[in-house]
Order: sequence, then C-alpha cells, then structure tokens
Amino acid sequence: MDQASPQCMDDDSSRYAYQHDERLPKVVVHFSVMPGATLTWRVDADSALCVQDARVWLTRVSSPYDHWLQPGSEFRLQRGERVWLSTDGEIAARVSLSCALPARRGRVSRLLARLAGLNLGPPAPR
Repeated sequence: MDQASPQCMDDDSSRYAYQHDERLPKVVVHFSVMPGATLTWRVDADSALCVQDARVWLTRVSSPYDHWLQPGSEFRLQRGERVWLSTDGEIAARVSLSCALPARRGRVSRLLARLAGLNLGPPAPR
C-alpha cells in the first residue's frame, strides 16, 4: 500500500470513496517515469495510479506528506488535485493511471448540470 514519509501517515486517499461504475468503460494510460525526472499534472477525474517495476515518490498539493509507492501498489487520486511523481531508483518506473470513462449526456442534462453548478438557489417569492 501507500506509505508516507516517516513523520506520520496521511490517510487522505481513503477518506473519499472511489466511485467506480462497472458498467462504464475504463480509460487506462500507461507511461514511464525516467530516473531523475519529475512529472506533474492536475488530475482530470477520480482515478487510480498503479505502479510497476520500481518504487516511485508521489506528493500532492492537498497533502503535506510524501508517499513512497512500491511496485504493485495502487493509490487513489481525486479530481482537481495536482500531483508530482518521480522514481527512486536507477531504472524507469512503469506507471498506469486508470479512470472510468464518463457517460455521455444529452444537451438538456449538460445544461441542467451547468445551472446546478451556479448555485442560484430557489427562486425568490413574488
């Protein structure tokens, strides 16, 4: 599993339930982290980061702790957070990032979702 730096453990990754709908197709992106390189990105969707081959270092802007992920471990990432990833050894680490493909919605559903996001509240009485 994920391990934090020796100062203390951070359990933010398990605080939020990972929403995974088995009916939706899954998108998986495979990439390598080269020794000495640090990758950073903003997570677009709730996803799972899986590590193969080599130990990697992961840090998140929302957490003051570093995580050392061993080969075979998985770490849950939340939509919107920024992460940094680097490898610990002399070999490249193979990593995969997977998330559920969002369901297509019609025009009306998208419009209603945008209106709901505006938080306009109930209409005022006349």
